[in-house]
Amino acid sequence: MTGEWLANCQACSVPEIASVFNRSGLKYEIVSGYLTDNEAWTEISDWIDAVKVAYAMRNNRMGILGNYYGGMLDVYTDVTKQSAVFGTHFEMLEMCQLKALRDEVTHQEINEKIAEFHATFIVDNACETDEIIRAAHTSVALDKLIAVHNLGSMAYYYEGHSGNDYENIVTSVIAGNTLLTGKNIPIAGECEVKNAQAMKIMSEFGVGGSFSEFYGMDFTDDIIMLGHDGPAHAAIAEGDVKLVPLPIYHGKPGKGLSIQMSVKQGAITILSVVEGNDGVSLLIAEGMSVSGETLQFGNTNSRYKFPISAKQFMNNWSKAGPSHHCAIGVGHIGSKIEKLASLLDIEAAKIC
Repeated sequence: MTGEWLANCQACSVPEIASVFNRSGLKYEIVSGYLTDNEAWTEISDWIDAVKVAYAMRNNRMGILGNYYGGMLDVYTDVTKQSAVFGTHFEMLEMCQLKALRDEVTHQEINEKIAEFHATFIVDNACETDEIIRAAHTSVALDKLIAVHNLGSMAYYYEGHSGNDYENIVTSVIAGNTLLTGKNIPIAGECEVKNAQAMKIMSEFGVGGSFSEFYGMDFTDDIIMLGHDGPAHAAIAEGDVKLVPLPIYHGKPGKGLSIQMSVKQGAITILSVVEGNDGVSLLIAEGMSVSGETLQFGNTNSRYKFPISAKQFMNNWSKAGPSHHCAIGVGHIGSKIEKLASLLDIEAAKIC
């Protein structure tokens, strides 16, 4: 039986190589199994996906347009630290350049963009023609800004003095930014750079990455509501993605068009890029998007149930130190994100 033993003696090599790597300070991972072992190949596939995302993040160019939402201290970030961890290049953008690009937009480009709106969204009858044109005009300019700087993601926020050109632009970006998010160019509002990173990670894993924050808790149904105004990810919607008018934006000046949708029911993963005293880390939770009544007020909004209670989830998630934003993707990909964290040499915490 010596030949049979030697033909199947790979187990001996695992601690042998691991010992050498440990003593040499080399980082490694172990996948144990055999050639027809589905579990082993699934784990290998997860590692390959994580490597692809790490590569994409290292080669990503993120734009920062405007400034922070004043007083949102949890949102503020250290872009040097973000660049060091993820390899992201940050391009500081100017509103005046976006205006200049918008001034060059043609009527034909606007009409083509309006057609794209109708192909992607259910445009509510209450949307005024002028508002649709204004949003399409800005959407074309956003596409040009992305192309000029070769951006793969963007974080933005701006208010502008009432009635000026920049306010007119920034109050008409939601539809266009939603289209970009669906094209693997995630856009995060309120200048939430950390969440733009989380959205990009989810997008590169191919599971969406919709901009969200905590809206409410239902203790009777034991669920948490998450949603947000601004850009959504239409590809992971449950049912229709509606373009609706808002006579006044929530917590922001001005009025315009907004996106109303819910995230697809079923398995979901929530991700937050956390910046704490110990550096940058990833915060993960796996749960379910479930049916039930949601608020219909021109935002994304969904109901989520987790393996732990809503109260316990809220406490544990918050104590981990994220900002109030997170990115939501479909499917359970916590193990892939943990592998990405290992490749980036940062911590990953999974709440559930």
